[in-house]
Amino acid sequence: MNSLPNLLTLARIAAIPVIAATFFAPGAGLRWFACALFVAAALTDLLDGYLARRMGVVSAIGRFLDPIADKLLVAAVLILLAAFDGLSPGGVVAALIILLREVLVSGLREHLAEMRVGLPVSKLAKWKTAVQMAALTLLLGAGAAPGAWRLQTIGEVCLWIAAILTAVTGWDYLRAGLRAMRRAPS
Repeated sequence: MNSLPNLLTLARIAAIPVIAATFFAPGAGLRWFACALFVAAALTDLLDGYLARRMGVVSAIGRFLDPIADKLLVAAVLILLAAFDGLSPGGVVAALIILLREVLVSGLREHLAEMRVGLPVSKLAKWKTAVQMAALTLLLGAGAAPGAWRLQTIGEVCLWIAAILTAVTGWDYLRAGLRAMRRAPS
C-alpha cells in the first residue's frame, strides 16, 4: 500500500473533496486551482501504472484502486459541473452517457471476476479516458474564466467525443462479457 504508485492513486482520490470544495467557494481563483488539481490528478493516472510496472511493484490493491480512483474523479467532476451549471443540457446528456457506461462496465467486471474472467482495458478505452480528462479540464477552465464560451464549447465537444467513445467501448465490453457468460458453465 505504501508504494509510490499506490500513493499516487490515493492522492487522486484525496483530490476529489478538495476539487468539490472549490465549487462551493466564490471566486475564479479557486476554480483555477480546481482545474490545476484536476490536471495533476489526471496525470497521476498516467504515472501510477507506468511507475508500478517500471518499479516492479504492481499490486492487487493498485489494480483494484486505480480504475476506482479514475471513475470517482470523473464522476465527481461531471456531477459538480452539472450541479453548478457548468454544462449545457446537451452536456448533461453526454455526462449521463459516460456515468451510465461506467456503472455498466464496473458491474460487468465484477460479475466476470466472480467467473474468473478478466476484461482487459482496450486501447480505445484509454483514448476515451484521455479525451474525457481533456474535456473536463477545459470545462473546469471555462468555469474559472468568466465569458470563456470557447473553452466551454470545445470542452463540451470533447465531452461528446468522450461520450461516443464511452458508448462504443461500453458496447465492446458488454459483447465480450456476454460471450464469456455464454461460454461459462451454468
